[in-house]
Amino acid sequence: MRNTIIYAITIVMLVSCRQKQEESQGPVQVSGIYPQLAYYNNEGECGTGAVVPWAGRLWVITYGPHLPHGSSDKLYEITPNLEQIVRQESIGGTPANRMIHKESSQLFIGPYAIDGQRNVKVIPYSEMQGRHTGNARHLFHPEEMIYYGTMEEGFYEVDVNSLKVTELYKDGNNSSGRKVEHDDTDVNPVNATLPGAHGKGLYSGQGVMVYSNNGEATQEAQQKFDVEAGSLSEWDGKNWKVVRRNQFVEITGPGGIYGNVNPETDPIWATGWDHKSLLLGVRNPKTGWDFYRLPKASHSYDGAHGWNTEWPRIRDIGTEVNPEYLMTMHGMFWDFPGDFSARHSAGIRPRSAYLKVIGDFTRWNGRLVFGCDDSAQKEFLNKRKQKGNIEGPGQSNSNLWFTTPEKPDQLGPATASGAVWLNDELNTGEYSEPFLFSGWEKRCAWIQNAGKNTVEFSFEIDKNGNGDFSPLKTVELVPGSSRFVEFSENEVGEWVRIRVNKATKATVSFNYTDIDVRKTSAAKLFDGIATIDDNEVFGGLLYGLADSRRALGVSALKIENGITSETGYYELDENLKLVSKDDLETNNFIREKFAIPENVVRIDNSSVLVVDDKGRRWRLPLGDKAYKSLTDEAELRICREVATERDLFNCSGTFYELPAENADGFAKIRPVSSHSFRINDYASYRGMLVLTGLDSDVKAGDHIVRSDDGKAAVWLGVIDDLWEMGKPVGHGGPWKNSDVKAGHPSDPYLIGFYDKRSLEISHDNKESVTFKIEVEPIGHGPWMLYKEINIQASETYSYEFPSDFQSRWIRFVANKECTATAWLEYK
Repeated sequence: MRNTIIYAITIVMLVSCRQKQEESQGPVQVSGIYPQLAYYNNEGECGTGAVVPWAGRLWVITYGPHLPHGSSDKLYEITPNLEQIVRQESIGGTPANRMIHKESSQLFIGPYAIDGQRNVKVIPYSEMQGRHTGNARHLFHPEEMIYYGTMEEGFYEVDVNSLKVTELYKDGNNSSGRKVEHDDTDVNPVNATLPGAHGKGLYSGQGVMVYSNNGEATQEAQQKFDVEAGSLSEWDGKNWKVVRRNQFVEITGPGGIYGNVNPETDPIWATGWDHKSLLLGVRNPKTGWDFYRLPKASHSYDGAHGWNTEWPRIRDIGTEVNPEYLMTMHGMFWDFPGDFSARHSAGIRPRSAYLKVIGDFTRWNGRLVFGCDDSAQKEFLNKRKQKGNIEGPGQSNSNLWFTTPEKPDQLGPATASGAVWLNDELNTGEYSEPFLFSGWEKRCAWIQNAGKNTVEFSFEIDKNGNGDFSPLKTVELVPGSSRFVEFSENEVGEWVRIRVNKATKATVSFNYTDIDVRKTSAAKLFDGIATIDDNEVFGGLLYGLADSRRALGVSALKIENGITSETGYYELDENLKLVSKDDLETNNFIREKFAIPENVVRIDNSSVLVVDDKGRRWRLPLGDKAYKSLTDEAELRICREVATERDLFNCSGTFYELPAENADGFAKIRPVSSHSFRINDYASYRGMLVLTGLDSDVKAGDHIVRSDDGKAAVWLGVIDDLWEMGKPVGHGGPWKNSDVKAGHPSDPYLIGFYDKRSLEISHDNKESVTFKIEVEPIGHGPWMLYKEINIQASETYSYEFPSDFQSRWIRFVANKECTATAWLEYK
């Protein structure tokens, strides 16, 4: 009996010790993603609308795509030990608003009001219909009321104590939840108060409430990115005024989600964009709005409909003692000065580029928390032949991403570009808007004079950000000519602007980059992924399951000496266990609907040839020659959406970010990293990036999950881990011993974003041949002459591009018929 008691006590102690050890280790996480915190809904998209620390907890709301009367989305309460509580008060919808009202000590987030004791009150959609996009302090009774704005121009004032709702402007949705006088694809009623569609930001101060939208309600806007769209507007309590007709998103000020401390004098900031570059507006109470331009890191957020831009923000991520403003805009983290105004505009700096789609972010318990839009079941307009007829995930889901406060400095290179003029008709003496000039080690500009006059383009700089400009340099261009302009490290200033001395039609693009210090080899976190020359590989096709199963289906494969065999069906759960399942129906569904498409790209002896859905031809660099046969045999996934409304393109050993076709697609492709891996498939699951194609002898680890039977394995991380896979490299060109016709340009070949670039050109003509080297720095701009060279018979022209050279595409034109090679090496 005594031995039995001792044995029982020992067992209890062992179990208790194990539980304490597991508790001390905390919940499972991968690259800052906690799988158990993922959120799902039953809608076409599950984005993160807002993330706010309040009353000792982190509060999160999610949204579906167009649900002005509610949805299956939830209000989540996250405890400090990362327990997720689904609030029973949840009514869903499409909310992205949040504001802390100090006087009443309440957080307003979505249709909810939360007090300091975490009690939640709900404003029903029957009383306040719409897709809630923003809150603002009341212009006349800020202690007692706040404003709500919706995406379809519904505006309300709400009593913060009684939650009584007063409608100021009717929301543009009908009783069934659809847009008035529009079908399911349009985004705003035809009788709207303001131009544009797809409302985004709301803020107040200086006697006005400011509202933004970032889209246009036309069929044309669903296909093109460069048509008129969006608006920035303000309301004085009686009348609306349209400030500017461009796509705008965030509206905020130094007071952030609390509202400005000094509303009469504090600045109001607005971020936006057009087809040329980013836009930044600031409102002064006496002089009104001033606007500036910044370069874009990513074009995945473009699109005149506005759908691709999920909630850029400016938020204070510092402490009470040391405020620190972080701006997210078009795939770049930016330092933003908290005192930014027209007379104090210094200090905006790029930090690093990112790939996640971020809906909101905050600092909480010493970490940054990014609420993301990871995996949309609908995939909306993001279709292309390179994906085949692949299905979206079975159920929309997203997650929070926890990082250190330093993470915004540690991701991708801050390479970015933007234009102040793009085929614009200019008047004599006209100035461009100021363009950001500081923050990059390497800077250049491209100018084209497409007018009929010889024109002087005069560059002026604002050295200190106080609005005082001084001359920098002048470039004279004859009609029809272009020029590459380099800026030395001694040419410094916060902002640059250009003036023309004669009327003309012109393009001016600024292209900036930093030195890429990444290695060409992959970081250790990718250990276990099979290399291109491995003969035994664990592969598998991936699918996020439907019907609230909330697991990732894996149709597992083993590839051995060129022979592929099925090894079974597995499911990855929230605890990151890869479990064998007897489910032939699901396995067959995955193999049919997620088969890798054939013949969607062509790898030839010079480069990767891509023909997009518009029939445009693009050429990309080559990697290891072994990729050709594996690609031709459809053993490697080429293209898939792993962040909402943009694709990840993996071809010939390079991962690229690929915008949707309605954001100009391959014209704006951006290389992320190059590698030598044999990646079979990839997908998004619970905010993670999942890869198959692993060494057959791989062992489980921080980023590797292997099934108990040893027959299946996956790699786990986040999409932004890919920046550490290896600096983009490659080789190739548009011609390799190619038959070239006189005066016919080659296909465009990607040169942007690479480091240490060299060129060789040769031909077989018995006479000398003149070659034009032309560049396209924008992606949808004019081609410009960079150099014109004469190459003698049997001669090879060699050239090293300067380190500050940056353009998106390059092509070549010969003046005589010949067989020619134009070969580029990127190291």
